[in-house]
Amino acid sequence: MPATILDGNKIAAEIRAEAAAEVKAMAAAGLRPGLAVVLVGNNPASEIYVRGKVKSCEELGIYGEQHTPSANVTTEELLELVADLNRRDEIDGILVQLPLPTQVDSKKVLLAVDPAKDVDGFHPMNVGFLSTQRPGLVPCTPAGIMEMLERSGINIAGQEAVVVGRSDIVGKPMAMLLLNANATVTVCHSKTRDLSAVCRRADILVAAIGRAGMITREFVRPGATVIDVGMNRVTDPAEFANLFAGNAKREAAFQNKGSVLVGDVHPEVAEVAGAITPVPGGVGPLTIAMLMANTVNAARMRRGNRVAELSGT
Repeated sequence: MPATILDGNKIAAEIRAEAAAEVKAMAAAGLRPGLAVVLVGNNPASEIYVRGKVKSCEELGIYGEQHTPSANVTTEELLELVADLNRRDEIDGILVQLPLPTQVDSKKVLLAVDPAKDVDGFHPMNVGFLSTQRPGLVPCTPAGIMEMLERSGINIAGQEAVVVGRSDIVGKPMAMLLLNANATVTVCHSKTRDLSAVCRRADILVAAIGRAGMITREFVRPGATVIDVGMNRVTDPAEFANLFAGNAKREAAFQNKGSVLVGDVHPEVAEVAGAITPVPGGVGPLTIAMLMANTVNAARMRRGNRVAELSGT
């Protein structure tokens, strides 16, 4: 049987609806969550991401504002902007869109964000909160994957989970969230011996390596849940043929656009997996939905007592 498709758009819509209800309740109590996005320079891909985030704020009733320093901004100038946003009480979340220009010390800028407003969940304090299971802000993509697993009725406790990729943004926090949910977790990377054999042990396999179609059916135990975090644009006809030969719909799209989006998981895996996320329409929509949820969560953690006082609860 073909794998069950885990619909990221549907789950993202549920999360957004819940966040919107919380925003409405907070606004009725006189407090509106606020998100500030910092976009440096004119990176087209980053501009698309930021537009989506600002649009989501508007749709959910979150106050959103965008700051656009020039591409030649200095580290010191960005630190001043972050310090100002840290001071502003109406701003609950601060997101610095990566990548930053080469002249900017990205780690220094991210470290300057108030951990209570760090809606990306990148600050070492939030990383520490996650590892010690304390309330904090969790990176959006891994948090969204956990929501997808739980809302799809996929059991995590006692399962063997394998995460392919060890980035600070996805791989490491994903492993920690799964571990906190009582899975037995293995993290794989470029030095892992016999990668396919390790992956075949997984009840839950998360691919976050940034290599188009690397995870083939040989990596997957029949019936496993496969989460594809990758988003790769394929332009080479030979690579496309290796991934989608015989798929008339994809072939037509490739001929029309000259490229196609594919995850880190080869499409053939859908023939052996029990459940799988599509690309696009799987993990991607959850990332922005969880950013909105994190902004609301940050507002509640920062201003929760005042919300209770104003609402009389």
